[in-house]
Amino acid sequence: MQKLTVATGNSHKTEEIRAMLGEGYEVTDLKSHPELPEVEETGTTFLENATLKAVQISEQVGGLVLSDDSGLEVDALDGAPGVYSARYAGTQGDDAANNAKLLSELDGVDERSARFRCVMVLAENGKVLAHFSGAVEGRMIDELQGGGGFGYDPLFVPDGHDRTFAELGDDVKNGLSHRARAMEQVVTWLGRDALER
Repeated sequence: MQKLTVATGNSHKTEEIRAMLGEGYEVTDLKSHPELPEVEETGTTFLENATLKAVQISEQVGGLVLSDDSGLEVDALDGAPGVYSARYAGTQGDDAANNAKLLSELDGVDERSARFRCVMVLAENGKVLAHFSGAVEGRMIDELQGGGGFGYDPLFVPDGHDRTFAELGDDVKNGLSHRARAMEQVVTWLGRDALER
């Protein structure tokens, strides 16, 4: 069974990835390696941050390491909050403050196109094997709607829908999310790589 460590402490994210990989992979995450120091995300792009995590963790654990960095890009804000999505208002993970700041900055702005983007990096023994990117296009609305999801989900309506990610529910969201789209590419790459070995 192939070992794969997800470079995250988020067990929800790990479960999503485990389900998409299916049989044949022993999937763990950083909770299984409490001795590892936290990787500082000093990059200015999703790819830089995902690469930092994948390379540093893969230097310290055996097998494959998969990392991701993701966030919201709003066109009218020149791609912000981008890599700072989780700490846009200053405090890491303060969804209410982040949403309030975003709404304030979009006040009076008609152009509302945006996307969630996810970049994933696969590494082994400190070397990058491949990277993948997924995005879901949509638009931002003026007020929070829905009680599901997290982050900016109550403000984001994906193209082809009239409800926010927070209203659509996990099944719909996970089927078209930026992370799901990046993971499809990971699964395809891993399948090809296994055939070449």
